[in-house]
Amino acid sequence: MPPRGSDHDHRLPAARPPARPVSPVPLFLADGAAALFAAGVLATARPDPALVALLVVASLLLRPRGGPPSLPGLLDELPAVCARTAVVWAAVAALWAAYRPEQALSAGTVLVGLAAQVAAGCPLRAVVHGRRRAALVRHPHAALVIGPAATAQRVAAAVLRRPRCGVRPVGIVAGQADGGEGLPVLRTDEEVERAVIQNGVRTVLTVHPSVRAEQGPLLRTLAASGCVVFEVDADAAPYPVRERLAGFPCRRLDFAPARGGGVGKRMLDIVVSGTLLLLVSPLLVVCAVTLRLADGPGVVFRQERIGRGGRPFTLLKFRTHRPVDEHESATRWSVANENEMRGFCRMLRRTSLDELLQLWNVLRGDMSLVGPRPERPFFVAQFSQTYPGYAARHRMRTGITGLAQIHGLRGDTSIEDRCRFDNAYIDDWSLWQDVCILLRTAATLVRPTGS
Repeated sequence: MPPRGSDHDHRLPAARPPARPVSPVPLFLADGAAALFAAGVLATARPDPALVALLVVASLLLRPRGGPPSLPGLLDELPAVCARTAVVWAAVAALWAAYRPEQALSAGTVLVGLAAQVAAGCPLRAVVHGRRRAALVRHPHAALVIGPAATAQRVAAAVLRRPRCGVRPVGIVAGQADGGEGLPVLRTDEEVERAVIQNGVRTVLTVHPSVRAEQGPLLRTLAASGCVVFEVDADAAPYPVRERLAGFPCRRLDFAPARGGGVGKRMLDIVVSGTLLLLVSPLLVVCAVTLRLADGPGVVFRQERIGRGGRPFTLLKFRTHRPVDEHESATRWSVANENEMRGFCRMLRRTSLDELLQLWNVLRGDMSLVGPRPERPFFVAQFSQTYPGYAARHRMRTGITGLAQIHGLRGDTSIEDRCRFDNAYIDDWSLWQDVCILLRTAATLVRPTGS
């Protein structure tokens, strides 16, 4: 079994200082200056310091957080600036009318102020973006392109022809060279490490859907060493997207190593599991008594599973079968000859009622309601060696249900597919996604298929 908390053997520089983020100060100053200009225009008619202060504060509070993901031009940003400024002026007019009804701003005054702020804000922001774009052209970010060699070379060539992208590919990471000309193909960890150090690589482009699953450990290692990872859709037909790189649709991937869903996910687990335990406690008692009468003592089945960070925990279930010994329990993949089980035990498995005791694991914090399904240490070690990215599933608490399960990946189904769905769930996690998975899981209980 791999060391706890480790999901790969790649050696890359993890001690590099993180890349300095783009400073929000220039855009902050540009928005503030535009608000002051509009306030100056307004002050010629209504010289009230309180109104001027309110306008400036509202403009700065309602500005976008963190800056835009790309460097737009003047016309690209015009609709967003107009919409945001309109919200600012509507809010200021409403607050001022509530504070001083006798001095309420007229529609004409609001429109003049709005136009003045947009007229000042757009050019100032364009200057900031232009200076940043020029700096990127002079000093582009060194990048590695990961994917099939032919596709990676094509994307790299397109990016190199567009220096305004601010990205300069320096190497291709692929299983084998394509025999053509282009950037050097890196095929070993040592070559990748050397390229990252020598070129100061801070950007990674993945150019094929399979890269995320097959090269997951490498991508997470690069992200941990300070690189920003983008997924580039090299073969998609044109469609509207927020981000493009040299004309290719792209999006940033999040490979935060310790992402666990935060307080919101834990609160959802506590509230839902606690409520369900109270509601189904009579059903649990009935199942336990019936199972005791039908199948003898030993109602609760306890088994070691691997949870978040590779830490073991004891999973609880109703006992529906009796392994020959502990070794069979730890190493036997699934229940053979299910039809030979007693009728009540078979019903528990087919309806997944045997899993209800795991609500206690959720309440204790061993598991979550939604997450990758936990597995036994024997199979974790086996699958981690066989399937790239399998051990990366342990970045988050394991769950009773998950994205793989609602897509039919239960029981004797593809481990590779489960691994891909589990890592996609963690990479794209949101609280709303958890709610959707829980609702879809509840819907599937009407047509149980067993676990």
